[in-house]
Amino acid sequence: MKRDLAKELYRAFKSSVPRRNHPQQKNERTLNSTHTSDPLPLKEVLDDLIEGRQWNQSLAEGNLFALWSEVVGDEVAEHSDPITLLDGRLTIRASSTAWATQLTLLAPSLLEKISHTAPGVLVDELVVLGPTAPSWRKGLRTIKGARGPRDTYG
Repeated sequence: MKRDLAKELYRAFKSSVPRRNHPQQKNERTLNSTHTSDPLPLKEVLDDLIEGRQWNQSLAEGNLFALWSEVVGDEVAEHSDPITLLDGRLTIRASSTAWATQLTLLAPSLLEKISHTAPGVLVDELVVLGPTAPSWRKGLRTIKGARGPRDTYG
C-alpha cells in the first residue's frame, strides 16, 4: 500500500493543533507527548513522494533539458538546444544549417547517448530544426501577401 504524504501531513497537523477552548488539554498534551519514531531523512520522503505521484518520467525529462551539455557533450550542446519532448519525439534547435545537418546525421548515436546517460527518458525520434529566418515584419500593421519594406523596390 502506498503512502499519501499530503494526507499524513494533514492528519498530523489536525491532531497537533491545540484547541483554544480547553487550555488544560494543551498542557496534558505537551506533558504526555513523546516521539517514538525518529524523523525520516528528506531523501526518503522525497523519493516516496516522487514514486507515489508517478513523477519519475517527468523528472527524468526535466533533467535531460537541465543537463543537456552533460548528456550530449559540450561541443554539440554549444550548437544545439532541446526545445520540446512530446510523445517520444525530441525537438532540437541547431545554431546553423550546417549543425542541423550534422545533428541529423548524428541522430542514432545521440539517441543511444540519451538512453544511456538519461535513464527514464523515452526518446524514440529526434527532430532537428535549423535557425529561423529573419522576419521582415515591421510595425503593428501588416498586409497579407505584401512583401513588407521590400515592396517599393522595383
